[in-house]
Amino acid sequence: MVSAQATAAAPDTGPLIGHRGVAALAPENTLASLALASALGLGWVEFDVRLSRDGHPVLFHDDRLERTTDGRGRVAEHDLAALQRLDAGRRFPPPYRGERIPTLAEALQLLAELGLGINVELKPDPARETETARTAMQTLASCWPESLPVPIVSSFRPRALAVAQRAAPGYQHALLVDGVPRDWRRRLEALGATAVHANARRLSSRLTAEVVGDGVPLRAYTVNAPGLARRLFSWGVDAVFTDDPGPLAGVVAGRVA
Repeated sequence: MVSAQATAAAPDTGPLIGHRGVAALAPENTLASLALASALGLGWVEFDVRLSRDGHPVLFHDDRLERTTDGRGRVAEHDLAALQRLDAGRRFPPPYRGERIPTLAEALQLLAELGLGINVELKPDPARETETARTAMQTLASCWPESLPVPIVSSFRPRALAVAQRAAPGYQHALLVDGVPRDWRRRLEALGATAVHANARRLSSRLTAEVVGDGVPLRAYTVNAPGLARRLFSWGVDAVFTDDPGPLAGVVAGRVA
């Protein structure tokens, strides 16, 4: 397993990272979506982690269940057993109907088998920042194989990211923001983060040059349009998160050539 005491090196994610698996093509944050990302040739995926009521880390983005499942209410109000009885594929046609909400451990086992790198975004509920970060890092430490690149951990919640950095300094930790703040260097240092993940539509050539000029990896979310991807790569963005890699294939091929 990856040592939490190792020195984090910036992993080579490749230019495309699957967003919540491949969220446009399969139910987001499910094992099916992660598997499809691998089948489509992606080497890295991003997914969201929050806690069930009984403290199990599960893959889920929203704080509520309604948008992506047949359940109702907040994720944090349901024990794991209840969450895993829900249909997380109901908005997709067969064969995705009946897809379940996976635990973090289940997802890590699959990704280890597929050889996929991961960006874990921590999505803690209020007052559960420390618990969410510690539980997720413990699961990563026990499940992630040394044969794969060290995980990237990100969060919009500074406290969660700081706890994750202390618990697993050997991983790479990314400052996750909408727009890059003026004091981004100070925030990186304060949180022990070594990369910036930002909203693609809030970036500019000047901001991008400022970040990457300091040798800091900059990855942009969520990019599904070839024109936007081409512009971001021309500015020096390291990678983009995408719901569907297909439309961006030509951009990536041109970038490699």
